[in-house]
Amino acid sequence: MRISTITNWAYGITVVLTALSAGAFIMASRSANDERLAVEERLRLDELVEDLEIGAEVRSDEARLYVMRGEKRHLQAFESGENNVKRLEEAAARLEEHGLNQTESNALKQLTVDADALDALERSAIGAYGNGDTTGAQQTLFGPEHERLQSDLLGQVNTFRALVDARTGAAFNTAREFADWWSLAARAILGLTGALFLAVLYFILRRRITMPLARMTGIVSRLAKEDYAVEVPQDRRLDEIGEMNKAILVFRENGLERERLDAERRADQQTKDLLLQMMHRLQACQTEAELADIVARFAPQIFPDHAGGLYILSNDKSMLNRTGSWLDPQHSDPAFTTDACWALRRGRPHVSGVAATDVPCLHLHGEEAETLCIPLTAMGDMIGLLYLERPENRPTANAGAQLYLELIAENVGLAIANLQLRNTLTDLAERDALSGLYNRRFLNERLEHYRKSTSENSLACLMIDIDHFKRFNDMFGHDAGDMVIQHVAQIILNTLRDRGTAFRFGGEEFTVLIPDRGEDDCYALAEELRENAGRAHLSHDGRPLGRISISIGLAISPEDGPAQTLVSRADAALLMAKAKGRNQTVRAAETGEL
Repeated sequence: MRISTITNWAYGITVVLTALSAGAFIMASRSANDERLAVEERLRLDELVEDLEIGAEVRSDEARLYVMRGEKRHLQAFESGENNVKRLEEAAARLEEHGLNQTESNALKQLTVDADALDALERSAIGAYGNGDTTGAQQTLFGPEHERLQSDLLGQVNTFRALVDARTGAAFNTAREFADWWSLAARAILGLTGALFLAVLYFILRRRITMPLARMTGIVSRLAKEDYAVEVPQDRRLDEIGEMNKAILVFRENGLERERLDAERRADQQTKDLLLQMMHRLQACQTEAELADIVARFAPQIFPDHAGGLYILSNDKSMLNRTGSWLDPQHSDPAFTTDACWALRRGRPHVSGVAATDVPCLHLHGEEAETLCIPLTAMGDMIGLLYLERPENRPTANAGAQLYLELIAENVGLAIANLQLRNTLTDLAERDALSGLYNRRFLNERLEHYRKSTSENSLACLMIDIDHFKRFNDMFGHDAGDMVIQHVAQIILNTLRDRGTAFRFGGEEFTVLIPDRGEDDCYALAEELRENAGRAHLSHDGRPLGRISISIGLAISPEDGPAQTLVSRADAALLMAKAKGRNQTVRAAETGEL
């Protein structure tokens, strides 16, 4: 029941009880008034009877004194008493008209008769005394008749008094009983009103309002401080406090929801910031290794519960090789063919694992984790794969996370495509299309860079020429000549490994730059190149091409001379080697050029 309803009921009952209490007090007051009237009536009747009794005795005494002494003052006193008796008789008559019962009325009439008889006897005695019959008058007043009448009068007075006392006493007792009863009823109702008031104070103000409000004050204070972890007890009362409790519950739930949304927003913003940082760094990468390192660095920050790896498609488009990983992925091979992944087959993200109902990818092993493969594409071409796996008992990535994953995949794919395109353009600008070696323009750049550097380290230059190259073009065609050039270029690369850099100088001539090595080491390397080239037996279209030999000129800077003339000195040594019969290595120092 609502507090307002209880309060209204309590107010109505209190008003009713107050009215009843007031009525009881009024009735008690009326009974008390009846009690007072009964007492007043009794006193008035007692006073009247007493006046009659005393008046009769006084008049009898004055009459006797008068006939004994003959003094006029006693006669006057007797006559004055007679007037008083008349007034008393008149008062008695008025009393008889106001509430005397029949018995009292008869007693009062008899009292009047006895008083009149006694008065008549006394008057006759005074009259006799006035006529000179003193003895007769005295005998009359002191005789037995007078005594009898006076005794009858006094007896009748006592009878009337007893009757009046009995009636007024009964009325007094009845009025007192009623007054006591109404007073008790008024006090009881007043006590009930007080008890109701106290009950309202205790059960409504204290238990239903004060105590819940005191409990809610602490809760509201903590909620005001955004401490939404506070527990709000369930209060199923259907009153204002219950509604307030429900409002506080709703406020707490809204606060928790707002806090959750704020946490999600902050996490989302943090994810966006990390994504933006990663994208900026991806665009600045110069190699695929750098790009893989960036992805492996940022992916676990964005998705801390998901291990994974970055796979890049090989040049021949047949294999995927893992170039970077994070959080130690366990369920995917480090390298696999393109047809082993359903994501690459379908060109869209593919989920495999325990919770998935689709077919698993062939490059996965074990079923302890849920995996996600997202293909990396750029301009419609497949470039690689972004692989993630969710360990057991970890939450699955939600729709927002999947969107971020696809966004990462899109940007990583574009970054890889940009790198590959840049490498392709760089190769086109710096490499010779036929041999795959660096071209002459890049050679000039490297030499210019060496000339501008302040390094005192040595730099050796090998100028290499294929002996009798024109013979291959003339006898077997230009395709055979191209094959010879490619073969010699590959021999140079295989022999050099990481000891130097090879360039195609032009036609059948090649250049090799070897840093930080002495002349003897460089000469030994040149001889190794010459010997490796001479071991090859080539054929073209089923026709043997014969042996290949090369001539080499060697120059070193700064030992032999300045860097500006390094290539020309090596070329001069090459010309001397060709002049001396080819298939040999000649040092620049042997030419006498500095």
